[in-house]
Amino acid sequence: MSKLTRRAFLTAGLIIGGGLIVGVAIRPGHRTPKLAKFMQHDDEVLVNAWVKLLPDNSVTVIVSHAEMGQGAQSALAMMLADEMDVDWDSVTIEEAPAHDEYANFHMAREFLLPGKMPGIVNQTINGVFLTISKTIALQVTGGSFSIRSTGERGMRVAGAAARELLMQAAAQEWQVAVTEIRADKSYLYHDATARNAPYIKFAKTAAEQQGSEFPTLKIPQQFNLMGNEDIQRLDIPEKVDGTAKFGIDVVLPGMRYATVKTSPVFGSKVEIIDASSAEKMKGVIKVVNLGDGVGVIADSYWQAKKAIAAVTVTYSASEWDNTSTDSIMAQFRTDMDKAVANGDEEEDFSEGDARNVIELAASVITAEYSVPYLAHITMEPMNSTALVKDGKIEVWGGTQNPLGIRAAIAEEFDIDADNVVINNVYLGGGFGRRAMKDYPIQAVKLASALPGVPVKMIWSREEDVQHDFYRPAIVSRFKAVLGNSGLPTAWENQYVDKHEPKEAPYIPYQVDNQFVHFIESPTHIPFGPWRSVDHSQHAFFTESFIDELAHAADQDAFQYRRTLLQSEPRYLKVLDAVAKMSDWERPLPLGWGRGIAIHGSFNSIVAEVVEVDMSSGSLRVDKVFCVADAGFAYCPNAFRAQMESGIIFGLSAAMHGEITIKNGAVMQSNLHDYKVIRMNTAPDIYVEIINSGEKTGGAGEPGTPPIAPALTNAIFAATGNRIRDLPIKIA
Repeated sequence: MSKLTRRAFLTAGLIIGGGLIVGVAIRPGHRTPKLAKFMQHDDEVLVNAWVKLLPDNSVTVIVSHAEMGQGAQSALAMMLADEMDVDWDSVTIEEAPAHDEYANFHMAREFLLPGKMPGIVNQTINGVFLTISKTIALQVTGGSFSIRSTGERGMRVAGAAARELLMQAAAQEWQVAVTEIRADKSYLYHDATARNAPYIKFAKTAAEQQGSEFPTLKIPQQFNLMGNEDIQRLDIPEKVDGTAKFGIDVVLPGMRYATVKTSPVFGSKVEIIDASSAEKMKGVIKVVNLGDGVGVIADSYWQAKKAIAAVTVTYSASEWDNTSTDSIMAQFRTDMDKAVANGDEEEDFSEGDARNVIELAASVITAEYSVPYLAHITMEPMNSTALVKDGKIEVWGGTQNPLGIRAAIAEEFDIDADNVVINNVYLGGGFGRRAMKDYPIQAVKLASALPGVPVKMIWSREEDVQHDFYRPAIVSRFKAVLGNSGLPTAWENQYVDKHEPKEAPYIPYQVDNQFVHFIESPTHIPFGPWRSVDHSQHAFFTESFIDELAHAADQDAFQYRRTLLQSEPRYLKVLDAVAKMSDWERPLPLGWGRGIAIHGSFNSIVAEVVEVDMSSGSLRVDKVFCVADAGFAYCPNAFRAQMESGIIFGLSAAMHGEITIKNGAVMQSNLHDYKVIRMNTAPDIYVEIINSGEKTGGAGEPGTPPIAPALTNAIFAATGNRIRDLPIKIA
């Protein structure tokens, strides 16, 4: 289990349902009756852990993934509904409760043991992974796992199994062969006798049986909903009309409001609090020592915010009090030098004898790149509402891991997890930040100071920026040797700190001699998963360096990559498609530039071309062309939106994103000094989807990694100025 890191598990989940629960075998035995005891309500029929049928023949799909704008809930429901032959207009979504029975074992299994297992072996393995997932309280949305694990392993199988059970029940009642029954839009038909009936009529009979764990799944030519451009997400209407409820929208009877101010230097503790002025202010109810900070509870958020500004706090001294961005980056470079000198490198990947080829070469190309710490800057600041009453804790808000938060709260406050209830709602952005436990625990601490009264804690934007779990700052160094053809014969890469996924620094290009290694160089800055995690920085490093090699070889950047990808036909197809889409050979105006990059992540391959206008001396990103192959895009509209979103997210980071440290603390505080792309500076984005039929990949994260190198390569093409450090220092 040492490899089962938290980020590796960022994703997916089980799906549960009231009503008709389809008994997909998760471990030996029929689980549906057990789940129905707490998932089935009124006249619903629970057919399996994923779906229930209601008396009006409508269908509720229960999804254990959070909805944070990525459209995962609708896509998962669509996958089940299509396999079940359900009328899409009758489908609603219910988010699964934070309950052990709905731990995300499909994600765990997909990560560690992909592929199918026969018969009872498959059931046993599923049982093992369910037990593991319960133990580590895994119910995460992230890592672009939702569709490729829960969707493929859970939703499609459950939908097909439910359909088969219903058809069998109808065949039994009508005394006909099951092969004569057809299903269509939540109805069953026997054409020979002109009989038909809604699914709900056979729901109870179907629920008594355990469905096949290997039902017959549809092939793409049979899809009605999956891959259909006309199918709309179910969450959009309420987000348009304002009825959607996010964590910050939660309102409970008698609720009070709170905000917090945490130690500027991570790790420092409260020593003295002077709250005398704040406690006299109108509406202030209580000032609470949180250990590493202070919170104020008041009648309104604004009163709490004004009061906390009047609280004076003295914090303990820290060994990090004199730390700065410059000292951290100097530490990285010193540790990298020492590791090479002492032979202390930790090997990441090795093939051939790169070190020897480089040592004997007459000419070696070198480059060093760096990226800064980055914040998540979600649209909705961190918030959580908590009620502590009669030995129980109830929490409302948006989290990417409800079951994990439940377990963390139970441990923090030393109570049984059964006495903790998590009510998850829409997330106003997540990107990995809302998988962390800090803000819900703060809310419970504040509510504990006011037992029996619900307390909504809202962070200010300043708190949000200055107390994040940041994407790490990284330094990465490269060496390469070019052969007579101009192609690399050796490739060496050393970088700081390895996180996840493991393959992020690896290149798809054919280079016979490769040596990739890293060093650990810890800092006090909190680390957390950030959209596309290590892929976001390593794609910038590797795709920038391959561009430098193309330039050194005096070869076209696209053609150079193409030559090196001859043994990777899937990459080659995506690369060719984006070159064609962008009309790569088309002449550009004077002062313009075009750059290209390709990167594979989360089983998806994405190539992007960026066109920039530098004719005025300042940077204007004009167009971005994107081609993505995720195997199959089950919900094309959502997939395309995620590519666009990932591009904007990555552009914001490349052009503006930078968290700097001074005296141990974060200097940035709000959107005026931690800028993001705005509508008036956003480029035109064009997205093309390739359904290659390869193993399903992700959508939420793979659009981000290629954008930074494509952009900086375009700037080089326009100006001859090679950008090796982000953010880009051009107006």
